[in-house]
Amino acid sequence: MEPGRLEEQLLICAQEGNCSRVQRLLQSRVDQSISLNINCRSRSKASAGWTPLHLACYFGHKDVVEELLKAGADVNVQNNMGDTPLHKAAATGRKAVVLLLLRYDACANIINGTAQIPKDVTEDDEIITMLEAAERREERRQEEKLLEAAREGDVSTLSKLLGRRQAPDIHCKDLVGNTPLHCAAYRGQKQCVLKLLKSGANSSIRNKNDQTAYDLARDDELRQILAAYYKKDVSNGVQRFEGPLWKSSRFLGWRSHWIVIEDGTISWYPRRADAVAGVRKQGCKTLTQAYCMVKPWDNCFFTLRCFDDTVHCFKVSSKTDSVATRKKWLDALEEHSAYSTRHCTQEQIMVDEEGGDSMAMGSLTHALQAASACQQKLESEVSIFLSMVKNEENHALAAPLLLKAKETSELSSEVCAALHLCLEMLSKQEEVWSLRLEQEVGKNKALTEALQTLASERDELKQSLFKGRRSPTLSTLTEDDFYDALSESESELSVSGFLSVASHSCEEDEGRDTPLSSSLRCPSTLRGPTGMSGEGSHGNQPAQCNGVKKRRNSLPAPMFSKNDVSIWSILKKCIGMELSKITMPVAFNEPLSFLQRLTEYMEHTYLIHQANTSSDSVERMKCVAAFAVSAVASQWERTGKPFNPLLGETYELIREDLGFRWISEQVSHHPPVSAFYAEGLEEDFVFHGSIYPKLKFWGKSVEAEPKGVMTLELPKYNEAYTWTNPTCCVHNIIVGQLWIEQYGNVEVINHKTGEKCCLTFKPCGIFGKELHKVEGYILDKSKKKLCAIYGKWTECLYTVDPNTFDVHKKAEKKNAEEKKGNKQSNVNEEPEEMPLPDAETVQVIPSSELIWRIAPRPENSAKFYAFTTFAMHLNELEKGMEGVLPPTDCRLRPDIRAMENGDIDLASAEKKRLEEKQRLARKNRAKSDDEWKIRWFHQGPNPHNKAQDWLYSKGYWDRNYTQLPDIY
Repeated sequence: MEPGRLEEQLLICAQEGNCSRVQRLLQSRVDQSISLNINCRSRSKASAGWTPLHLACYFGHKDVVEELLKAGADVNVQNNMGDTPLHKAAATGRKAVVLLLLRYDACANIINGTAQIPKDVTEDDEIITMLEAAERREERRQEEKLLEAAREGDVSTLSKLLGRRQAPDIHCKDLVGNTPLHCAAYRGQKQCVLKLLKSGANSSIRNKNDQTAYDLARDDELRQILAAYYKKDVSNGVQRFEGPLWKSSRFLGWRSHWIVIEDGTISWYPRRADAVAGVRKQGCKTLTQAYCMVKPWDNCFFTLRCFDDTVHCFKVSSKTDSVATRKKWLDALEEHSAYSTRHCTQEQIMVDEEGGDSMAMGSLTHALQAASACQQKLESEVSIFLSMVKNEENHALAAPLLLKAKETSELSSEVCAALHLCLEMLSKQEEVWSLRLEQEVGKNKALTEALQTLASERDELKQSLFKGRRSPTLSTLTEDDFYDALSESESELSVSGFLSVASHSCEEDEGRDTPLSSSLRCPSTLRGPTGMSGEGSHGNQPAQCNGVKKRRNSLPAPMFSKNDVSIWSILKKCIGMELSKITMPVAFNEPLSFLQRLTEYMEHTYLIHQANTSSDSVERMKCVAAFAVSAVASQWERTGKPFNPLLGETYELIREDLGFRWISEQVSHHPPVSAFYAEGLEEDFVFHGSIYPKLKFWGKSVEAEPKGVMTLELPKYNEAYTWTNPTCCVHNIIVGQLWIEQYGNVEVINHKTGEKCCLTFKPCGIFGKELHKVEGYILDKSKKKLCAIYGKWTECLYTVDPNTFDVHKKAEKKNAEEKKGNKQSNVNEEPEEMPLPDAETVQVIPSSELIWRIAPRPENSAKFYAFTTFAMHLNELEKGMEGVLPPTDCRLRPDIRAMENGDIDLASAEKKRLEEKQRLARKNRAKSDDEWKIRWFHQGPNPHNKAQDWLYSKGYWDRNYTQLPDIY
């Protein structure tokens, strides 16, 4: 019987409680080696994503639950709504099932899609008690692990435990009263001691024998470290630090503030005089568990992340020694953060941070509880006193004493009543605060919605304003289109999409050209009628080796509208789930694989041929540098995400009209690595490399750094050039229009002559003046400037004499400073909105020479995912090609083919099927210890820079594909 049929039977039997049938199915899996997934998921609408364990727990079949758990069912598996079996058992009041799940270490702290843990979904007091006990037991287990790691010197485990969101108490104690710091000090674990102290451990705590960690330390070096921290712990505080900083606000941008750091708290005022007078405080934050992050390329900028995950952006003035000044601020923040972490309690953290109220509700409650306890103690003492007096024989003396005792008791009752009245008043005030908080949350929500509406209206207005000067483009991308670049249904973040999404540029002037451009056009044998891009109709060319006779100028079906699919409607159902496990709709993709997207590097191959025709090494460097810049040009306005390649997926392309052939392969899935190799048909060049995208999150933006080296070899001159691609940054991932920029340094090296081309992809800067700009110099091996290169990666590149370029830059800078005047806008701000386009494109410096210009896109580009003409051809498939291509080629991938043909439902189903097939194949390889065999590439040192790289193994063009796997 097929595994799918067996899994359906297992789901039905678990729901009906047929324990004997469940036992037989589970036993057959062992006896007959049947592939039965015990954690299979239901596909019915009523219980979509439920496993057999979910169903058995929901319907209260304890015996079935026990059989499934014994067979190895995942006790903490989550369904599509994030519910675990414990959620289902608790919600339906199944006490016996809840107890059974807890015995099998079910986690009572997992959050479901409605932000609830199992305790929140039930009203049964007994179940709540059991779950709370399980939570306390789990907390104690974590504390025991922390103590054990400190004793054994396991710094890795210690760091993981303390780095968790719900970290165990760093001051937990064992039976003798020793904290983790005591244990580490006694065992002489220096690294653990340092880690604990930096994480906020208090060195002045004493155990039951009245000993501190210092008293237990045997090593003199440890004693010195503990003594230094002990002095800090027993001192009154840390040194106050204050000064001017620029602080970023979501609505007001960067503004100058006077920042004060005192006693573990950071506060900001408009001016220094306000800080001295203690008035007009604009905000404050406790530094408990706070930490800072910096950007390596920006010596002024740093961010502060607080205990509640709020992020505050600061900049020091660029007029001073920014590196030293920023270091002073970072050191002060670290010192006060450590102090606050050691001394502040959770009640102190929750003090209102806007400066309006200074008293914590928690501390008042504790004070009232202490007063009530004293009153109870007083009543007890009075009762004892009364009994003693009653037993006295001298009744004349007893009467006044009894009266006095009665008065004392009544007075105590009055005090307690007054305290309780105070508590009631404070409780009412707390309700008022809660109401105010709800109102503020409502206002914030309304403001966010208004901002989203404003952003969309602004985009529509901007489109209408620039409609007359733009070519037809893709509809504006909103924040809803972002997250598909973040994740796939695989087990880790999908990052290849970030490299494929291009910024929304409003800077195109297709009419501009110069007489110099005619001298730069490549020979007709290497390009089409459209000019420099090498595209056009090539009906007179002979048939291609892979079967394409006449290339198309459109796709079979236009792109889908994303307006009917809301990313928020998907994410709001997945609260508490890992983002990497959320499957995004296929409507956010474009009908290309990432391997095909890489092939677009070759759109401007004519630059390589032009380099081969030049006898001057500097002229060759100009062409190679232009080729490196043109590699990202096709990404402009491309908002669709390419499909993630499957492991073993390949793509080939032969273009006789452009003079090259290409082969690429997905050589690794975790991490995702794509390797490629291209060669000229006349054996006049070789271009190879690999791409491994790496992500970094910066709050409102996401940065994708494409790891991997590009190598271009020109055998005619025995030269090799290497470079890396620039960094791509996605802005406004929460609110506002999504926009993307390329920035960073790209160094093209000629390994034979020693010449270098150092290019800078400039970040956007204030008001968008630097958006898309590229500038740099060609240097000889002695670092002398030979020529300058400037332009925009979305438009064109020029070259000019370096002295002329430097004079122009100085004049440009002087004019900009004169315009600024006395304004304080010279701070290098990080824009939060999509920068407005400049009225002009690239300003051409006199005596400049054009070396590359992007070709205009076809008129129907906006209908077809903003594809270039070159991209339109990449997935073309004719009948004769299927017998030539390997079965792993992207063109044969069914989900991409279905999307290109306009069948979105089939594309979605096929995408899901392929992912499940790949996942199952990986599991089967893990069980059989079979290793995946990479067919066309192997790892080895790059022959030019000796770095580890993926090199072509040869043999692909022999067309022997009999041993290839069936991945589709």
